[in-house]
Amino acid sequence: MLRSSFNKGTPHIDTSSGECMVSEGDADVKSRLFRASWTRSLNSSSDLCSKSKRSDTFFEVNCGSSEVEQKMQASRARLFKEYKEVQREKVADPDIQLVCDDSNIFKWTALIKGPSETPFDGGVFQLAFSVPEQYPLQPPQVRFLTKIFHPNVHFKTSEICLDILKNAWSPAWTLQSVCRAIIALMAHPEPDSPLNCDSGNLLRPGDIRGYQSMARMYTRLAAMPKKG
Repeated sequence: MLRSSFNKGTPHIDTSSGECMVSEGDADVKSRLFRASWTRSLNSSSDLCSKSKRSDTFFEVNCGSSEVEQKMQASRARLFKEYKEVQREKVADPDIQLVCDDSNIFKWTALIKGPSETPFDGGVFQLAFSVPEQYPLQPPQVRFLTKIFHPNVHFKTSEICLDILKNAWSPAWTLQSVCRAIIALMAHPEPDSPLNCDSGNLLRPGDIRGYQSMARMYTRLAAMPKKG
């Protein structure tokens, strides 16, 4: 098949068919190259956006981690300050002995003496403190390790029903002052919101003698220092 010679971009005649043929001119080539370049640009922009989003997410995660670390550092600083105050107040407040765990500053125990003129008089009661990392913005969790018969202490879990450990908490409270509040609660029970229903049911109708008898019995069994 013979075709006449032609220049790019100019029409020519196919001598065998008589049809007019148009070759691929410079304009067509440039147009195709432009479209290919634009496609690559879009793909590149998409990759950059994707990387940017991943970078933003990484930044947000890092910022969140940094805030948590700052709160933990503030909590540790506050607890260390309280630890030094406890050392100074040992003589001033002999009814409370607070001890920090050697390996974890967020774990404390306390020994408190039962208040005088109550069924707990003469007993020594142990408390366990679990301090949150958001302390002092959030209250510590406190429970009795020593069995106690009291309307505001759960008999099985030893959870304490005390408003300052819940919705009445303030960062002004310390672990030492929480111990004082618990001693005050031991001396002045609130039977209208009991965690120990058996104890509350004795106090609400006025059976003080029955309540004191039960509380004194558990104090002798669980909280009195053993002789010999």
